[in-house]
Amino acid sequence: MRKHPLLALTLYAIIFVLAFSLVMPNVAEANSKAYHWGFSKSKDELPVDVGAEFETILKEHGAFYSGNQHKKIIYLTFDSGFENGHTESILDTLKEENVPATFFLTGHYLTSATDLVKRMIDEGHIIGNHSYGHPDMSKLSEEELINEWKKFDKTLKELTGLKRTYYVRPPKGIFSKRDLTVGNKLGYTHIFWDTAFVDWHEDSSVGWDYAYNELMTQLHPGALILLHTVAKHNADALPKFIKAAKEKGYSFGTLDDLVMGDILEY
Repeated sequence: MRKHPLLALTLYAIIFVLAFSLVMPNVAEANSKAYHWGFSKSKDELPVDVGAEFETILKEHGAFYSGNQHKKIIYLTFDSGFENGHTESILDTLKEENVPATFFLTGHYLTSATDLVKRMIDEGHIIGNHSYGHPDMSKLSEEELINEWKKFDKTLKELTGLKRTYYVRPPKGIFSKRDLTVGNKLGYTHIFWDTAFVDWHEDSSVGWDYAYNELMTQLHPGALILLHTVAKHNADALPKFIKAAKEKGYSFGTLDDLVMGDILEY
């Protein structure tokens, strides 16, 4: 017996919806999976190993963790959640050495250390978006995720006149593919790092040589360095590290250089 066309279409539609409903949860689950950024540290001036999965995810979403691994250009970035009395020294060093940097700030830093933020901008440094409240971004709804970035930008504009940020860094390096996708739609580029060490304890008593040795041991072409401004040892080691890196033939670039260079090379 011949099937009625409408009945056949209805059956096909039911089958399609069932199949789609089985696939979509898996896709959504995969996109919301939380990743914790990590890598094997560089030594002997060789590139770091972040693993094939991270390489693929970041490449697909236009995110960066390193520069050109064949050019002796390095990139300084600082994470600042609150002021601990050392950022002025860091800015003095950067000015004296004519070295650019990017400061990934939180909303608290914007409102509690506004004068320092203005100085960063006035002296040509880039302001990065480290979220407003420093949450685990992978656990937020899409609306909450967008609000974290947008609230930061709104506050930044109100306090400094700077229209918006273009570079974001997830707190604690925790992120999902969804976060990267949503960020891209809003015009944000995710910036990770390939050089770091335990340096975020504001009451640390280790000396400048601790930070200096970590930086020099991990130094390599294209290094994208993460430092925290709360640590005195970072501020004290910075002038020594910059001079030593320059003596080894390294120069310092900006994130704009990094991102635009990648586009032009492509």
